Amino acid sequence: MNRLEVIKAGMMSTVQDGGRFGMAHAGVSRSGPMDPMAFSVATALVGCAPGSAALEFAYVGGSFAVERPTRIAVTGGACDIRIDDRPVAAWESHWLKPGQTLHVGALRGAVWGYVAFSGGIEVPCFLGSRATHLRTGQGGFHGRALEAGDVLPLGGALAAPLLLLRLPIMRASGPIRVVAGPQNDYFDADAWKSFLSGQFRITDKRDRMATVLDGPPLRSSGGHDIVSDGAVPGAVQVPGSGRPIILGMEAQTTGGYPKIATVATVDLPRLFQLRTGSALRFSSISRDAAETLLIEHARRLSEALENLAVKSKDRV
Repeated sequence: MNRLEVIKAGMMSTVQDGGRFGMAHAGVSRSGPMDPMAFSVATALVGCAPGSAALEFAYVGGSFAVERPTRIAVTGGACDIRIDDRPVAAWESHWLKPGQTLHVGALRGAVWGYVAFSGGIEVPCFLGSRATHLRTGQGGFHGRALEAGDVLPLGGALAAPLLLLRLPIMRASGPIRVVAGPQNDYFDADAWKSFLSGQFRITDKRDRMATVLDGPPLRSSGGHDIVSDGAVPGAVQVPGSGRPIILGMEAQTTGGYPKIATVATVDLPRLFQLRTGSALRFSSISRDAAETLLIEHARRLSEALENLAVKSKDRV
């Protein structure tokens, strides 16, 4: 059996997998990675099957050791990564051997990073998923963020080569695209003009559950309280303060604020990866356009993962 030791925990480091689906009707949040693309690349680079669990961190990764030779990969953004004193690159896999220490430093130009280990992290499943939900203390490693001294089980890994991305996966640029929300008619033409023409900024009031924005206040002509209805990641809630709240991957399953819009799924990771203080704007697209963009993104990601390049045939 292989085990992963957390020597130094990064910020908000949690075990995540693809997410906990099919439980929203029971009030159970989806969880899962804030940047599913970066997460999927990390796990694929170390030969894990889709849905395997890895580590997610915010800003700074931490330090780790293993008991057996293990392939590792770090994705999410550029950062200083070292095995002992040897620098290694992000977005490709490397060998971490017993007695060595993996150091993952601060991300540059991103917020959420991922560290994957061959064999995957095999903490117990909770309601069909290993994903951590911090707000309720469920799933993952005892339902909490990792701490120094934690030891996590890793699954058995098949012998495989080291890999790197052959086809780059480009992120979109420009405004964050949204579709009209379920209470879009609560907002008059002036509110919509402010929403789509104003500049907003990411505040420090952010975590895996939600991100609060600063910018022109949005006033709801229909009032800022509704009978609670369904909420999903990417929903743009507008409370009485007029400051939009973008729901994250630990979003509650219902909410009582009107939702002016929903961020297109394809753009949600891009929004979550914006650093605190970053400026952003929104643009409105149709639901059909959002679905087409997501389908194309999934196609390009699948193509990239199917064409990973072998960087070394060394199968330690």
